[in-house]
Amino acid sequence: LFHQGLGVQVHSSRGVSWSTGFQNSFAYCKTVTFCSSQSTPEVYPLVCILHVCLCSCESSQFHFTHDLHEHHFFLEYVEKNWKEDTFFGYQLLNGLNPMMIHRCSKLPENFPVTEDMVKASLFGKNLEAEIQKGNIFLVDYKRLHGVTANVIHGKQHFLAAPLCLLYMTPEDKLIPIAIQLKQDPGEDNPIFLPTDSEYDWLLAKIFVRNADFAEHELNFHLLRTHLLAEVFAMSTLRNLPMVHPIYKLLISHFRYTLQINTLARQALISKNGVITKNASVGGPGMMEFLKKAVASLTYSSLCMPEDIIARGLESIPNFFYREDGLKLWDIVHRFVQKVIGHYYTCDSDVQEDYELQNWIKEIFFHGFLAETGTGIPQSFSLMTELVKFLTMVIFTVSVQHAAFAGFLFNYIGKSKPPPTTKGQCTESTMLKTFPDINTTVNGMAAVYLLSTQSTDYVALGNGYQDHFSERTPLELIHKNQDVMKKYNFEIQGRNVSLPLSYTYLNPNNVENSVAL
Repeated sequence: LFHQGLGVQVHSSRGVSWSTGFQNSFAYCKTVTFCSSQSTPEVYPLVCILHVCLCSCESSQFHFTHDLHEHHFFLEYVEKNWKEDTFFGYQLLNGLNPMMIHRCSKLPENFPVTEDMVKASLFGKNLEAEIQKGNIFLVDYKRLHGVTANVIHGKQHFLAAPLCLLYMTPEDKLIPIAIQLKQDPGEDNPIFLPTDSEYDWLLAKIFVRNADFAEHELNFHLLRTHLLAEVFAMSTLRNLPMVHPIYKLLISHFRYTLQINTLARQALISKNGVITKNASVGGPGMMEFLKKAVASLTYSSLCMPEDIIARGLESIPNFFYREDGLKLWDIVHRFVQKVIGHYYTCDSDVQEDYELQNWIKEIFFHGFLAETGTGIPQSFSLMTELVKFLTMVIFTVSVQHAAFAGFLFNYIGKSKPPPTTKGQCTESTMLKTFPDINTTVNGMAAVYLLSTQSTDYVALGNGYQDHFSERTPLELIHKNQDVMKKYNFEIQGRNVSLPLSYTYLNPNNVENSVAL
């Protein structure tokens, strides 16, 4: 359908090189999902290196592109406010992991919070009434329950699987009001409250932040952006010729992805990787947790509009991740819709495109392990289905990745178990709970590198013009870039009035692919 002119010559001339070099290089192996079977980044064919990989690992340079004033202001703000309940709540909405929080319609049976416990935090208001009003929220780290904690430098570390209840105050401030550090209630698993001693409450919040790091780094960052991006890239390179419009639309969004994932498997999650050796959820617990994360993966959770509705967060105030993310989803969706409308005139065009059908079939089997419960399509019947899926792919590898990877400092591990009683924690015992300095430095160095930009960084919406040559698609590309620029200025204007700017999803800060 799309093989015309020079493109058909390129496509037909690949012949033997495709069946040998390409198919061998893009073979799958099974981990928690299927991924590339290659163990070193240099083995990919030249076309893959050009389109998908770093040109030279050794010569690539990274530079810190944060505006120094803004960067120092952020660190100063954190240093000043890290103990505050309001900043704790802010992080669950606009920090590195805005994916765990949801509106609480009913208290979990294993989280027996009583009216008396939270009366002071609710300023005398009734808990059940506030639940009905939609002012109570919950984060539940149940996937960490039973996961084996790591042994780091010969010392046993610990993981909590906490539940945290939060309240949206009349001043639109989200604050924690109750924390239980393990899933099973009992005398040795107290519910910590803001009215407890300073260090009891602070340590409880720190264990929540530690659990949040595990969910963020392995589930949302690694699995839901890096590993899915790899499956999308592999299927594109294996099934779509370079003249195919979907190839042209997607290939710039896979720039460097196979390379960086191969390097990550070597340097981060291998036997001697940084996460394996320095995170509480590293070691044997890493695969245990990832299997649980894969089991929770659904199509709707990857589509931001549906995910926000499912978590009941449509109207929660000061939720800039939602505000910016939904806007970018809409921009991407409208662009994809116009491009697809140019190449496909009706639903039957989609149904009869066997290369496209092979593409989505491979994603279903290799990325989502043929699990029909995920809701991932096995084929496309409608143009609207194709547009939605392509929007999700582009959003996942660009916007969503930027939200998770923008600034990766966090608590990496805990060297003491969660407290089982109240009134025993002091500043000294709290500090002893933190990992040793070597573990801390190793972890901070790794996550800081992962939050930098490469010298040949490409922002969202750029790169398409290298693959399209027709007039109409090029016009659509330029219009889309203008829309991105306009929204970039809107975000900058909004941030001027915020005490802490939310810049993760400024289009200029969103890389076009999972490149680091």
